[in-house]
Amino acid sequence: MAVFFDTNVLIYSISEAPEETAKREAARILLDRIDGVLSVQVLQEFYVQATRSSRPGRLDPEDAAEFVRTWTRFKVQDNTLAVLLSALEIKARYGFSYWDSAVIAAARAAGCTELFTEDLSHGQIVEGVRIINPFH
Repeated sequence: MAVFFDTNVLIYSISEAPEETAKREAARILLDRIDGVLSVQVLQEFYVQATRSSRPGRLDPEDAAEFVRTWTRFKVQDNTLAVLLSALEIKARYGFSYWDSAVIAAARAAGCTELFTEDLSHGQIVEGVRIINPFH
């Protein structure tokens, strides 16, 4: 089954911070999988976070864009009206932030049964998607 990667997996994969070495390695192992899925939202968030001026180890915009292009080797779930409406339902039902709800909605729309993220409760199942914190 396909698995979904949240933005933090992508961000940790490029981290050069010594205190994030274990997270970087875990993220890179995940990104070696062939069954990964991303969403347009996740790719957008990566680009914005990786290039923000206050980020230590900030990427040049073209380098960040190249990472985005590279990661399109994965299936990419589009932002659609159906994903938006599903995200709103998840937000209302579970009280998550809209952005976390949109990631869950995209994972579900893409047919993923697992979502790798550090932003939600490890082991929780939301709308048929199991949350896994790979940095736990």
